[in-house]
Amino acid sequence: MDAQLKRGLLDVCVLACISNKESYGYKIIHDISPYIEMSEATLYPILRRLVEKGEANSRTVEIDGRLRKYYSITYKGQQHINEFIEQIREFNQAYQYILKSYGG
Repeated sequence: MDAQLKRGLLDVCVLACISNKESYGYKIIHDISPYIEMSEATLYPILRRLVEKGEANSRTVEIDGRLRKYYSITYKGQQHINEFIEQIREFNQAYQYILKSYGG
């Protein structure tokens, strides 16, 4: 998969993961892993970028003496998902045309 396309896809996967309920790194990886490969080394830069862009919020909570950072989606993040879904619909139409024309 093209690296730029995969980057955009991973961003939206993370946003989707935190769209209904805030979550933390390990759980996000656990929830996404059945669908797309993601490591901690990939996830944490994505989370930082999403927070910097205003598409996610973070808060730190102490649990059993350890700090855990929780992430939640913002309105801007929800808009990003909606725009991505619309782009995928357009992409899918082109994909269907290619399959039909190519005979695949």
